[in-house]
Amino acid sequence: MKGAQEREYTNYFKIYGYDEKEIADKLEAIYHTFFYGSEEERIYHEFGDDMGYVVDTGNNDVRTEGMSYAMMMCVQHNMKEEFDRLWKWVKTYMWLEDGWNKGYFAWSVLPTGEKISDGPAPDGEEYFAMALFFAAHRWGDGEGIFAYTKEARELLHECVHKGEDGIGQPMWHPDNKLIKFVPGLPFTDPSYHLPHFYELFAMWADEEDRQFWADAAQASREFLKKACHGETGFAAEYTEYDGTPRHQEGHGNYYSDAYRVVANIGLDNEWAGPFEWNKECASKVQNFFKAKEGTPYKVYTIDGEELEEEALHPIAIIATNAMGTLASRDAGGEYWVKKFWETPLRKGERRYYDNCLYIFAFLALSGNYRIW
Repeated sequence: MKGAQEREYTNYFKIYGYDEKEIADKLEAIYHTFFYGSEEERIYHEFGDDMGYVVDTGNNDVRTEGMSYAMMMCVQHNMKEEFDRLWKWVKTYMWLEDGWNKGYFAWSVLPTGEKISDGPAPDGEEYFAMALFFAAHRWGDGEGIFAYTKEARELLHECVHKGEDGIGQPMWHPDNKLIKFVPGLPFTDPSYHLPHFYELFAMWADEEDRQFWADAAQASREFLKKACHGETGFAAEYTEYDGTPRHQEGHGNYYSDAYRVVANIGLDNEWAGPFEWNKECASKVQNFFKAKEGTPYKVYTIDGEELEEEALHPIAIIATNAMGTLASRDAGGEYWVKKFWETPLRKGERRYYDNCLYIFAFLALSGNYRIW
């Protein structure tokens, strides 16, 4: 995998006719709204003199998902102060210092800092580690918790080796090398699979674990081929390790978590590809939703059957389909890039999830979601 200085990043907005200054100005406005907009707009809040958090506005809590996403947003946009504020909040209020999950982070915490959960969600840990490595490479390592490389490596060590002493469970299954939904349960979430991250972990994690991460990247790519439906490209929210939708928890359909899969496939293609399968799968998802133009997005089975319930996060569907253009490219991208450009940030209490994915999509499509 090429590094940031060697790889070229495509600006799809420019390709499809938008002015470079207009693109840059729009990105700045999006970030300002997310971090420093009005109370009705922003997600980020400063906390004390040197901390900050992002709130899930639909659930009124702070999640490792959102905190790790925001840290990635900050390192991509050269926002070191906000990055450090977020990371200090995470280490102060989310860090699990003892017990079965020692070394991980509580996935849900109140904005006051009181833990709601005593367990982790692995998507947070993988984004924390990646954002920390990027911070080290972009800004240099600091002291204490701001020794970013050390923090990232220690976290990934826990993710792989936890449980070897009989206490706790690893976040990746040691045999099939697939990420778990949570450490103690034997199934997975396809949207957690980030092989483009794992290839970088294979370069930067503890030397003893680098082959594990290289194997994990390959395992996740093969898993996604099984999990994504051959006609629609859809994966379920939760699946068995063989890719079969897991209906027991009510998450066997193409619903909120699952929207991220096409975006991840796009970024994997941009950072580590090109891959023909990524192009084919992203195009299928884009074409399915293009055919729904003019009708409300619904919940769907992975084979495309429309269910009665409307999608909870319609802006997220538009954003992730647009980000899939990094894989589909000319096969179906122009429609989605232009539709996304014309779609504003979401407002209201459910804006958190949609707008997180919106920022990632805008970064990616403007050539600013980069390996550092």
